[in-house]
Amino acid sequence: MTIEDSVPLVARIPQGEFIMGADDSDEDERPSHRVYLDEFYLGIHPVTNEEYARFVQETRHPSPDVRTLPMIVAHEQQHVFRELAAPFVWSNGLPPPDRERHPVVLVTVEDAMAYCAWLQTITGKPFRLPTEAEWEKAARGGLERQRFPWGDDIDPSRAKYLTDPESKSRGSTHEVGRYPANGYQLFDMAGNVWQWISDWYATDYYARAQYLNPPGPEAGQLRIVRGGSWVNDDTNFLRCAYRHRIPADSYSYSVGFRVAYSIR
Repeated sequence: MTIEDSVPLVARIPQGEFIMGADDSDEDERPSHRVYLDEFYLGIHPVTNEEYARFVQETRHPSPDVRTLPMIVAHEQQHVFRELAAPFVWSNGLPPPDRERHPVVLVTVEDAMAYCAWLQTITGKPFRLPTEAEWEKAARGGLERQRFPWGDDIDPSRAKYLTDPESKSRGSTHEVGRYPANGYQLFDMAGNVWQWISDWYATDYYARAQYLNPPGPEAGQLRIVRGGSWVNDDTNFLRCAYRHRIPADSYSYSVGFRVAYSIR
């Protein structure tokens, strides 16, 4: 595999304003407000197992596995967590068979940041996780005030989510790119896997966020993932504006990430 084969493809997201948040939804999504972002680049899909594999092999970074359980897993849920995670565990530094093009999961935000740092060293480009504002602008794909990356109505032909709660134990991620891209030619901005971003979480951040390239709070207790996933039957989680807050030590069979960079 060449360097080019292991570097995620990116799409250019143009500079300009967009409306972030939603006034008719959760308190932490209000107020909706205008944000200006400089041009940036975003992975066209979440990082895949095959893309992450070269990082693991070259750096000997721990491969995706069930380790010390995160705070989000209650004692009575531990068995279920391990059972659902088992199909995604790597063996001998290799991803599960036939899942090379599935999004990598069972990664913490620190794992995701370490991958971005490695990409910087092999490409010379300033790879990083996207900010929350960048992710939301990209998810909207040029649409304003729409609930989902394709419009206002949920559509099971456009995203991987749990349409039948009884099938959760038999469910899984899908290969990236299976569903239609949004207006910025990005795949899986709703469903398949939640995606780590760089921001800490603050309930009131929108009321005080800067207009130009908001970086998120400087610190916090919780992190944010965006986009919803294959295990979610509540389609509210798939909305472009939805902010899902989780403890910083979290990892899951439903959480992955995509990469970003900007040249300013």
